[in-house]
Amino acid sequence: MHGRSMAHGLSWLLQLVVAVILLQTLFFKFTAAPESVFIFSTLGAEPWGRIGSGLIELIASVLLLAPRTTVFGAALAMGSMAGALASHLLLLGIEIMGDGGLLFTLAVLVFVASAIVLYIRRAGIPLLGMRFSHLGEVR
Repeated sequence: MHGRSMAHGLSWLLQLVVAVILLQTLFFKFTAAPESVFIFSTLGAEPWGRIGSGLIELIASVLLLAPRTTVFGAALAMGSMAGALASHLLLLGIEIMGDGGLLFTLAVLVFVASAIVLYIRRAGIPLLGMRFSHLGEVR
C-alpha cells in the first residue's frame, strides 16, 4: 500500500474511532447520567458545563467526519479532551465512581488519536497547509 493512502486510511480509522467515542458519550451527558452529573457538579459546572461540553463534542464529531473540516474537528476534540484530562488530573482523579479509569483512558485515546489525525491532515490547516503542501501530505 502506498504511504499516502496508508496514512489516509489510518486517518479515517482514527477519525471514526474518535467520532464514535465522542458520540456515544453524548447519551450520558444529555440524559444526565449519574457519572456525568457527578463530574460536572464536582467541577461546579452542572448542568451548563455538561450540556456545553456535549455540544462541543457533537460539533467535533461532525467536523471530523466531513473531509473539508477534519482538521477543525480534530483540533476541537483535542481541546475538549485537554480540558477533560486537566479536570481528571487536577480535580477529579483518574477513577470516577468506580469506573476503573475508563473515562480517563477514553479521554487520552481521543486526545492522542485526534493529534495523529491533525498531524496526518496538517496540509488542511489554513496557512500551515500552504507552507507544507509541497511535501505531499494527505489532503
